[in-house]
Amino acid sequence: MKRVHRISSALALLLAVLVMGTAGYVVLGFGFLDALYQTVTTVTTVGFREVRPMSHAGMIFTIVLILAGVGTALYTMSLVLESFVEGHFRRHLEGRRMERTIARLSDHVIVCGYGRVGRAAAQHLYAAGHPVVIVDRDLTRLEGLPYPYVLGDISNDDALLAAGVERAKALVATLETDADNVYVALSARALRPDLVIIARARSEDSTDKLYRAGANRVVNAQLIGGRRMAAYALTPDVAEFLDVVMHDEKLDFRIEQVEIGEQSPLCDHRIDDAAVSARTGVVVLAARPPGSTAFVPAPPVELELAAGTILIVVGTPAQLTQLRALVSGTPTKGRPTNGRPTGHRPEGQRSGRR
Repeated sequence: MKRVHRISSALALLLAVLVMGTAGYVVLGFGFLDALYQTVTTVTTVGFREVRPMSHAGMIFTIVLILAGVGTALYTMSLVLESFVEGHFRRHLEGRRMERTIARLSDHVIVCGYGRVGRAAAQHLYAAGHPVVIVDRDLTRLEGLPYPYVLGDISNDDALLAAGVERAKALVATLETDADNVYVALSARALRPDLVIIARARSEDSTDKLYRAGANRVVNAQLIGGRRMAAYALTPDVAEFLDVVMHDEKLDFRIEQVEIGEQSPLCDHRIDDAAVSARTGVVVLAARPPGSTAFVPAPPVELELAAGTILIVVGTPAQLTQLRALVSGTPTKGRPTNGRPTGHRPEGQRSGRR
C-alpha cells in the first residue's frame, strides 16, 4: 500500500507538471494541442524540434519545465516499471480481489496464523465445505492458497476487520506464541462480543489467561496429542473410530452437532415422541439441554427437546442434511432413509406438546 501511495503521488505530480507546462505554452501563444505536444516532448526528453520558434520568455519557461518535469517523469516511470517487474501491482490487484471476495462472505471461519496447526485447521474446514479466511503476516505462507486471505499484522484490528470478523461464525487463533493468541482473543472479543473464539495454547499456564481474554475454547495441541496416543495404546478401536468419524472427509458417515430451533416440529416434544432416529436414520449419542454445560449421554426417552437443545448425532451426509432441515423447521423434498415421509410419526407414538 505504501508503494501504491508513492506511485499515485508521483503520477499526480507528473500530471500537475503537464498541466502547468501546457498552460504556460498556451499563455506564450501556442494552441492547446501544440502546447500539450510541446510539453510532453520536453518532459520526456524526446528531443523533437520546437513546434514554433521560441521567444526569450519561451526559452526560459522551457528551461524551467525541463528542470522540473524531466526528473518527475523519470521518477514516476521508474516507480511504475519497478512495480511491474517486482509484482507489486499484481499483488495489489490480488489484494483488491481478495477484499471483494471476503466482503461477500458470511458465517465463515477466520484462521489467524497459517503455521502447521493453522494449516491443518483450515484444510479440515475447507474440506468440510466451510468458507475460510486466513490472516497471516508472512506472504510466503499465503501464496497459492485456495481460499481468501488477509496479509497483515494480527495485532492491528484492521486485519480482523478486513477478514470480515463482523460477519464471521468463528475465529481460530493458532499464532506462534500464547501472548499473540491472548491479544487476538482480546481484540476479537472487543470487536464481536458474540463471536466463537477457539485459541491454541502452547503451555497449560496460558489456558486460564486465554479464557479470561475471551476464548470460548482453548486447545493445547501437545496435551491432546499425548492423550490421543495414550488412547490408541489402551483402546485403539475406539480411538480409531472417533478419529475417522471426526476427521476423515472421505467417510460416508460422521459425527455432528445440531441445535433444536424454535420453529422445529421437534421443539417441546419428548425425545421418544420426536422419533429423531425413525425420521432421519441418525443415531443420537448425547444431548445438552439449553443452559446446561453437561451432556446427557444416551438421552432417556422422557428428555424434552426444548429450543436450544444440542444433539450430538452420527449418520450419513444425507441423513444429517435431513436432520438439519428438521431441527430448523425447513421442509425437505424426497423421502428419508427409512422410507417414511418427513414429519410422519410411527403408530402408537404420542404427538402432543408438553
